[in-house]
Amino acid sequence: MWHNLRAMKIAVRLTFFVVSCLLWAQTPPPAPQQPQVSPQIKQVQQLNNEGKQDEAFAILSQMLSADPKNYEANLYAGIVLDLKGDYAKAHTYLHEAIDVAPADHRIQALRTMAVSYAFSCDLPQVTDFERQAYEAQLQAQKPLDAAGTANELARIDLECGDAPAAAKWYQTGYTTAMHAPNLSEADKDLWEFRYQSAKGRIAARNGQKAEADADVKIAKTILDKGKLPPNQAPFYPYLAGYVAYYNGNYQTAVDELQKADQKDPFILVLLAQAYEKLGKQDEAMKLYRQIMTINAHSPTNAFARPLAKKKLGLS
Repeated sequence: MWHNLRAMKIAVRLTFFVVSCLLWAQTPPPAPQQPQVSPQIKQVQQLNNEGKQDEAFAILSQMLSADPKNYEANLYAGIVLDLKGDYAKAHTYLHEAIDVAPADHRIQALRTMAVSYAFSCDLPQVTDFERQAYEAQLQAQKPLDAAGTANELARIDLECGDAPAAAKWYQTGYTTAMHAPNLSEADKDLWEFRYQSAKGRIAARNGQKAEADADVKIAKTILDKGKLPPNQAPFYPYLAGYVAYYNGNYQTAVDELQKADQKDPFILVLLAQAYEKLGKQDEAMKLYRQIMTINAHSPTNAFARPLAKKKLGLS
């Protein structure tokens, strides 16, 4: 009797232990906390967005005096200085940001440095840092991220005048993406659309009008299938306007570019140049002034901002 009672108690305890383990195993771990942005960095971001780069840099200088290896402070110092046009000084801070970057922020630092060099079209440096980011993303088994980085490098190459390098890196981005595992049909269409867009723009820059027009038509066919995300639709008038501009059809370029994203500084700078070709200088200058209110640190602004400053006599 005593032995039976003891056995029952052990069985109950064992059952409780097993159930507890199962419940614990089925409970998802807590979501990782997102890194907190410091109040100073939030203030820097706000000031930069308002075009107050000097005030933003003053805050960053204080932060770096207290901690010279502060990753965010070095990163944003480089960004702010690029927008001011002080590229050499920006590179100093961004090199430090790369050196002190946490492992999960290193790719961000590398790509920010690449964009920094895009402001002055220093293609060897752009390629060096974009390639490092691309290879790190491949090693981390993030092929679509790597493909995006390859495309970013290709676009910088194209707008800085190296069409052969652009063709090479757009091909790399396309191939990398299309070999990603479990790629959906919609995603395949997306990358095909991007690749045809790239081919069309390269052909237009090379003076190959017929090839450029053919690529635009293929891109439109892909878009009309209706499988692309809605946010891709504005990229078609950008493509059509870009090709029209470099094919010498300036009024068509204006008509198409006006349908594209009017917050994109590169579209605005292309539209401004089309207006200039049509003799509409006032419209062009209005757009150049609008570009100078955009304070993004991106390839599109790296292309647009220096030209806008030059046109406005600010550089």
